Amino acid sequence: MALQPHYGKQGVLLVNLGTPDAPTPSAVNRYLGEFLTDPRVIDNLPGVAQQLLVRGIIAPIRSGIVNPFKPGGSTKLYQELWTENGSPLKYYGEVVTEKVAATLGDDYVVRLAMRYQNPSIESALDELLAEQVSSILVFPLFPQYASATTGSVHQEVMRLLSRRQTIPDVKLVNSYYEQPDLIRVFADNARDLGDLSRYDHIVFSYHGLPQRQLKKADDCNHCYVVDGCCNSISRVNQFCYSAQCHATTRAIADDLGLSPDRYTTSFQSRLGFDDWAKPYTIDVLEEWAKERGAKKILCFSPAFVADCLETTIEIGVEYQEEFEKWGGERIDLVPSLNDDPRWIDALVSMIRAETRETVA
Repeated sequence: MALQPHYGKQGVLLVNLGTPDAPTPSAVNRYLGEFLTDPRVIDNLPGVAQQLLVRGIIAPIRSGIVNPFKPGGSTKLYQELWTENGSPLKYYGEVVTEKVAATLGDDYVVRLAMRYQNPSIESALDELLAEQVSSILVFPLFPQYASATTGSVHQEVMRLLSRRQTIPDVKLVNSYYEQPDLIRVFADNARDLGDLSRYDHIVFSYHGLPQRQLKKADDCNHCYVVDGCCNSISRVNQFCYSAQCHATTRAIADDLGLSPDRYTTSFQSRLGFDDWAKPYTIDVLEEWAKERGAKKILCFSPAFVADCLETTIEIGVEYQEEFEKWGGERIDLVPSLNDDPRWIDALVSMIRAETRETVA
């Protein structure tokens, strides 16, 4: 039972990472500028140096803002990703938000926000508070916790609410990397592809993180210190991104009845020259193609709940091209969750479980 009666509705804030407003140099520059100046994303530079590096060099070059008639690498990639509905990440976020709200019913007010760019967390919070909700559930659309994603969302929500005279009850969802309904949707999406035995190997590819950030998560006492530190979740590594990724892999593999030799957990999307979480997906694909003669690989992307640059383009196009150069034939992507009705049901189930007392 809630400690205090709730007279208003339950607010739900669904938050994803973000996307440029358009696949243009100026829009991509704005997005990269906001994203890469977050101190939880690039955490090894003083604030002024980070701002100068990102806004003066990295974002302008990668977006092509310095020469709008010749788009930079990031802008070209977003142009490949863009559909008639715009950015898939934003489009599916809007569809999911609408369907979740319809399923939850009149006791809830559901809004979508992006950590970077639009719709902003600030605008979504304003809308929820304008509805006079009694409480807000902050639900990041990242199954695994990382400081640079979920941690950043939580910090921004708390920063914005701290300006308010009145702050309603707030609940922050940390992670749901082994939630049974979520796992089942990923596994069922693979089953829908047919007999998995036709694949030479199965790769579970997650967005990478610098190893320094993984070590910070447990004060450098466990991560990359204890052998097999990601083989299980315990008190000391319960918030470790890599350990949670491995746990997601094991849960999906168990659902599909896969033996450990049939799959590998790996990490993609590195930035800079520091060591990141290993093994790197691109290295795993190269080994299986060159040294093991693999022709067909099945690839999951369980850190992402919607089509995005990292899945559709990085794996589906860039990694596919490299795989073919090494002698492979095909990388099949397990479809993302997008607006799958089973994903909607899973989200609704998790939201209801987290808000049961406040809407009773």
